[in-house]
Amino acid sequence: MPLLTVRLHQGATLDDALRELHLSESDADIGYGLICLDPDEGLYTLRVTDGAAQRMSESDSEATVYADPRIEPAGPDSPA
Repeated sequence: MPLLTVRLHQGATLDDALRELHLSESDADIGYGLICLDPDEGLYTLRVTDGAAQRMSESDSEATVYADPRIEPAGPDSPA
């Protein structure tokens, strides 16, 4: 799932983010939640579906979409 960063008011909740971004609960990873990256700047991140990320990248919102690749441990044959 892509990561979306957005500026919201201080103390914003996941419900606030969904409402302001016009997203539904099915558009976001509710278990991941809304993570505050910089409280002084009101910068938050949340994980969204590919479809929601596409819509946000095409909208005039100030949200920024980033990849969130799955990271797994190296296998036994991987160089150290």
